[in-house]
Amino acid sequence: MERTVVLVKPDGVKRGLIGEIISRFEKVGLKIVGLKMVWIDEDFAAKHYPVNRKEWVEGMGKKTLKTYEEYGKDPKEELGTMDPYKIGKMVAKWNLEFLASGPLVAILLEGPQAILTIRKIAGFTVPYSADSGTIRGDYSVDSPIQGNMSKRAIHNLVHASGNLEEAKFEEELWFHKNEIHSYKRIDEDLIYG
Repeated sequence: MERTVVLVKPDGVKRGLIGEIISRFEKVGLKIVGLKMVWIDEDFAAKHYPVNRKEWVEGMGKKTLKTYEEYGKDPKEELGTMDPYKIGKMVAKWNLEFLASGPLVAILLEGPQAILTIRKIAGFTVPYSADSGTIRGDYSVDSPIQGNMSKRAIHNLVHASGNLEEAKFEEELWFHKNEIHSYKRIDEDLIYG
């Protein structure tokens, strides 16, 4: 059994997709053990994203440069630099602003192979590349170039922990022990048995 965090980001909340998103996870047999709506500030968002890890920031910048190249756009003209680290800092700032732009729903889910199951249901991080039938593939068409040209984060509806280490960190960041509940779903024996 694994526990993992899903965030319904401000775009998912504002579009009224909370119930639809939660139902996809429940229908597959995952159990909600923590759930809350919060409106965080950028300082809290900076705890969620590894904005102080140089390799992460630089990686974001390199992805952004690649996107500009794919679309034949000039990043220097648009962003004022070609430095991957400086561009990564801009993108990280857009992510912080976006996560703090409105209320979000934090969900702690539990189940066998919960992390992989949730990532499969959520779909590829970039919505226009996500498969039909996934949350991002069904409800968003946003792309890196749209976000970059508008100087904003990609609107991809949800965040899902990427691995066990990240899931543990995010569980402790987003949920206090008294917000996590243990109970048995009526169908657990059928699903897990």
